Amino acid sequence: MEFVGQCKKSLMSWQSTTESTRGSFSRKPGLAMFRLDYLSCVLTILATILVGRKSWTGLLVSIVNCLIVCVIGLRTSQFGLIPANLFCVCVYAFSIRSWRKKHRPTHRNQAERTFAVRSQTAAG
Repeated sequence: MEFVGQCKKSLMSWQSTTESTRGSFSRKPGLAMFRLDYLSCVLTILATILVGRKSWTGLLVSIVNCLIVCVIGLRTSQFGLIPANLFCVCVYAFSIRSWRKKHRPTHRNQAERTFAVRSQTAAG
């Protein structure tokens, strides 16, 4: 019977410790009050919209989001999130490099022609 009493005491002690530390992140002043999970959610939506519009900046937003998820993984001791998201950062960085290289004019004359065509298209 005493074993059960000790288990109840340790469980109650654990619960009170958990409850007292649960809100500790939200009690910090300033930007620390901002929840990283909500920021990650907003960045995921923004990145999806930008990539859907074929903008390479969506990949850049995705990199920032992956780094935030790594921070979340560190803070919550979910260490499996870190290697997966670092891999995604590498994939996104390689994709940005390829995307920018593909859409970059190779010569100055080509850049001038591209600008002239865009100007004519916008004007007419």
